[in-house]
Amino acid sequence: MAALFDDFASLVVSRRPLIDVRAPVEFAKGAFPGAVNLPLMTDEERRLVGIRYKERGNAEAVKLGHELVCGETKARRVAAWCRFVESRPEALLYCFRGGQRSQIAQRWMAEAGCEIPRLKGGYKALRRFLIDETAASVERFAPLVLGGRTGSGKTALLKSFPNAIDLEGLANHRGSSFGRRITPQPTQIDFENALAYELIGSVHRGFGTLLFEDEGRNVGRLYLPDPLVRRLDAAPLVILETPMRERVRITWQEYVEEAQRAYAESGYREPLREWKEAVASAMARIERRLGGYRYAIVRNMLDEAYEKQRESGDMQAHMGWVEYLLREYYDPMYDYQIEKRGERVVFRGDKAAVSEYLAEAAGS
Repeated sequence: MAALFDDFASLVVSRRPLIDVRAPVEFAKGAFPGAVNLPLMTDEERRLVGIRYKERGNAEAVKLGHELVCGETKARRVAAWCRFVESRPEALLYCFRGGQRSQIAQRWMAEAGCEIPRLKGGYKALRRFLIDETAASVERFAPLVLGGRTGSGKTALLKSFPNAIDLEGLANHRGSSFGRRITPQPTQIDFENALAYELIGSVHRGFGTLLFEDEGRNVGRLYLPDPLVRRLDAAPLVILETPMRERVRITWQEYVEEAQRAYAESGYREPLREWKEAVASAMARIERRLGGYRYAIVRNMLDEAYEKQRESGDMQAHMGWVEYLLREYYDPMYDYQIEKRGERVVFRGDKAAVSEYLAEAAGS
């Protein structure tokens, strides 16, 4: 009997590699960490089989599938699966429901002398497990939220703790109006799956306290699962206090220096101009909240800094508009938000003091 695998918890904790034999269009909508898409059928082949299924039923659809994937096409796909297993012997195989496609792939691989277990219930079963475990796992740890004004260095500080969950990293977004990265955010499903892996793995490692950055419900266009949002909304708040000068440096380094480097390394024909347009678009998105007068000032500061950099190569000129935004936009907004949640604040301090507090609170 073909081997089935249903120990989802151990799969997640060990991060076993996965072969996803669904079509590329299915994979793009959502998959699992460590999964590689080596499809049984291309998108077009799947479309044709789907039409045949609707018109003539399952038997005829399967027949067409075998006609489309045969000979050299079949041999290439089986060879790709087997190469993956040779380099990752612990790999598992899945399709959408753990049905025909993964069974066919498993059988063809076995005929080629390559054995691989098939994930029982496929993508759908593991996805259901991750959703349920996310809801359950949030009750198995004590959350502690790190807050602070924009540019305080919260993300860098949290990364120094093994029991921190990097929501911005998982979402590929810096968590602000200017937080878009040059590479796109994952799909909502991919984000939820990756987050579930992190939560389940952290609980399994025995962390009684998990640290999170103060993000709110959304990180860019992605949103946190409701069970986690409810836990974080009631969690104690630790506030990292950083002098303005240091905050300007941190923000400039991330949004100007590092961002421009990313644009330069991404093959843009005019990377500096592309970066500037992205920043200008971010400014435009907050124009209404910033107000017309302040928006005109900061946009002019950006234009002047951009021209100065083009002429002299001086990136430091951008520190002016960075500081202006921190003082005139982010700080008032942060002060308003933290005032509403003042009763949740359990500690305030500089980087050294907060690091010590978090270490003691987390027992690390």
